[in-house]
Amino acid sequence: MSLPITLPLVLAAGFDPIWFGIFLVIMVELAQITPPVGFNLFIIQGLTGTPIMRVAIASAPFFILMCCAAAIITIFPQIALWLPDTLFNK
Repeated sequence: MSLPITLPLVLAAGFDPIWFGIFLVIMVELAQITPPVGFNLFIIQGLTGTPIMRVAIASAPFFILMCCAAAIITIFPQIALWLPDTLFNK
């Protein structure tokens, strides 16, 4: 919902729009497993009947991994751009 507002700013700042799209998808995935509004946590809790706190604690390693992935893609954007560049021969 915020993409029409943020994309012109990202382009004006000189960032690659494909990199930004990949970064945005990672951030949305991260939001899906982050309490208190992580929708995926509620889905898993509903399917398994496990208390929401236990589900949130169990998702902590994935949260850490996704934060590391976001940091790595921010520091080394060529990692995220390698496959699109290879496919489109840039």
